[in-house]
Amino acid sequence: MVRLIPKDEKFYDLFIRDGENLLEAARKLEAMVNSYDRLEERVAEIQVLEKRGDQIDDEVAARLQKSFITPFDREDIHELVVHLDDVVDGIQATAETFLIYGIEAPDEDVKQLVGLLAGQAVQLLEALTKMEHKRDVGAHLQQIHEIEHKADGLSRAAIGRLFRGGHDALEVIKLRELYSSLEETIDAAEDAAEVIERILTKA
Repeated sequence: MVRLIPKDEKFYDLFIRDGENLLEAARKLEAMVNSYDRLEERVAEIQVLEKRGDQIDDEVAARLQKSFITPFDREDIHELVVHLDDVVDGIQATAETFLIYGIEAPDEDVKQLVGLLAGQAVQLLEALTKMEHKRDVGAHLQQIHEIEHKADGLSRAAIGRLFRGGHDALEVIKLRELYSSLEETIDAAEDAAEVIERILTKA
């Protein structure tokens, strides 16, 4: 009798840990822009979370190498982890931009974009938590798409106001860089959601 080799389900635990780390980073960025104090300390905390995310990614890669059967396609596992990592990298890059550019204070548009990103992080973690049983995931993915659409409109409007509002040229460059960093990070979260959708479609 041929004995079936079970799939390695530990990947789901790693995805959840990745999502928890991502959400913690997003919430720290949100706290940073809302209080706007202790910037160097807050950025350092986010940098620690980025490194923790890299460690989780390394665990996924190591498990991919030694697992005979994975819960779904190896390429999809790799792509999901890459996009989750892109989100945390984007959060770190955004946080560091405040220090590098010496931004005096975030405007309301930046605060709203960070809030939307944090909302995406919540939905991503929910989706990752429910992936293994493949139930009730779609609503969370839809929320991520809707948040991205809202953020896209907000970012465009914010950029328009920048160039119409008589801002100092240097200030325009700084804020435009922040909007761009946040928009790319929010897009990365949507990319992760699209990988989850593809995985569930194949299941």
